[in-house]
Amino acid sequence: MQGPLVRAQRSPSSAPLPERRYIFAQRLDCARLQRRFPASPFPPILATAKSHCHCRVRWQDAQVISQRAHLGGHGQCCFTLIEMLITLALILIMVTMMYSFSSKGHQQTQKEVCAKNLQTIYLALDIYSKENNGTLPFVAGARTSEEPLSTLVPRYTVASEAFTCPGSKDDPLPNGESFAKRRISYAYLMGQRVGVPGGLLMSDRQANTLPKQAGQQVFSANGEPPGNNHHKYGGSLLHLDGRTESIGTKAPFALSWSTNVTFLNPK
Repeated sequence: MQGPLVRAQRSPSSAPLPERRYIFAQRLDCARLQRRFPASPFPPILATAKSHCHCRVRWQDAQVISQRAHLGGHGQCCFTLIEMLITLALILIMVTMMYSFSSKGHQQTQKEVCAKNLQTIYLALDIYSKENNGTLPFVAGARTSEEPLSTLVPRYTVASEAFTCPGSKDDPLPNGESFAKRRISYAYLMGQRVGVPGGLLMSDRQANTLPKQAGQQVFSANGEPPGNNHHKYGGSLLHLDGRTESIGTKAPFALSWSTNVTFLNPK
């Protein structure tokens, strides 16, 4: 049998509390109540407890009823519209930071795809080298990497899309068509020979065409062009032995080449 509904009065000396706090009495047990609330700020509660020793209070019920009284009797806790909008805005900001085009996580994933693109191009260069006595595409007076590399398509590869870095904003290339008059994403060292250990053959678009000493800038440091295929998170290198490597914005070792080699950035 349920006991009466007991109303707890607020102590004037206590901190501000809800004006109406109720305790649902069910077989109030004085000893248990005093043990559970040894320093209760509600003396009227203890006084009521002493006068109703045949009942027991469940604190969970007291909390529920207190919440209902505080919310005007509706008995439901809910977000206000402003709180919900703020929560959604924070979630949107976090998702944008983690998965946007220029985020670090996104660009790290794109660098892995970029390395696969460079290996695809290396296979075409290797076939070209074997058919041309160890030499690689060379166009006298070339000023951009599109000129010599376009000779690979479509004879040595039809995968034109491999010449576009997925981390860049360059337009995709149609497969099987020459891109001599289009734009690719990769730099090329014209005059190198395949198989030479330690030498550099290709890379993402670099900040400039000069050799670099260890610690010097290779790719964009702020996400602005040039050298920003992967925003401000470095780029990929393709070595003469076919090995790919991902680096940061600065050279971890010297990137140099002989005087008969020409470094060509794309358009």
